[in-house]
Amino acid sequence: MAENRNGAPAPDEADPDTADDPRPDDTTPHPADAGPREFRMADLAGEAGITVRTLRFYRERKLIPPPRREGRIAWYNEHHLARLRTIAGLLERGHTLGGIAELLSAFDTGRDVGELLGLEDTLAAPWSEETLVRLTPEELADHFKDDVTPENLSASLDIGYLAVDGDEFVHISRRLLDASTELVANGVPLSAVLRAGREVRAHADALADLFISVIRTHVLSDVLDRAAAGTPIAPAEIAHITRTVEKLRPISKGIVDAELSMAMDRRVRTELEAWHRERGGPDCGQNREQGPGGPEQDNP
Repeated sequence: MAENRNGAPAPDEADPDTADDPRPDDTTPHPADAGPREFRMADLAGEAGITVRTLRFYRERKLIPPPRREGRIAWYNEHHLARLRTIAGLLERGHTLGGIAELLSAFDTGRDVGELLGLEDTLAAPWSEETLVRLTPEELADHFKDDVTPENLSASLDIGYLAVDGDEFVHISRRLLDASTELVANGVPLSAVLRAGREVRAHADALADLFISVIRTHVLSDVLDRAAAGTPIAPAEIAHITRTVEKLRPISKGIVDAELSMAMDRRVRTELEAWHRERGGPDCGQNREQGPGGPEQDNP
């Protein structure tokens, strides 16, 4: 089959798949136990705005999953339609079919939301501050443009920034998504953002371990020791533990924020001083007077 420059089949007349979709008199009934919408090949192609020839080509390239078969009839569903619309959207954004195939492969092998978030009640935790963001593959491409590659997508799934939920992605944090988008828009490659994110995650886990250790040792040691010895913990004590953790959590965040701000100040000053020295200028914040033999001193 001929292909155009994006790898898609060249324009041609519709080519009904009579082997898969026999409908000489259009009387083949939909399965009686139908729930979600299902389509025969020609109907799916019409919904997606493509020809049957193109649909068959996508299926041969494994860009869409196999249909459900009932005898000689192939039934497609809303998932197939969403996938076709994703392909169309990515083609419009300049992606080739080869690149789309790799992206969809990473998408299909990505962790789902449950695996990413762990326990289901994580979403309902009263201390959770992050807002999940649902994104279609096309919307993800709009955020990061040409940086949406199979490698970056796989890295995002591996770190845990992204999860797969049906035909969509779920980003773990609106704040992290906005920060990543802004960094990429200012010229930082997404691959570099993800490498930094992986390191930040490791340091953040270490800080969380440190604060939890402090709380366990100095605040909750008595009740936790009794629990470890098998002593029943009263509901009031469990509520006390919950309140304590909730109260100390923002304190730990404030400590990290203050220390990071001061560390950034120190690092920026160091970089500026080094930059001035390289250019032959004076050191930042330094205005030392010279002794005899040195440059003239300002008269008081």
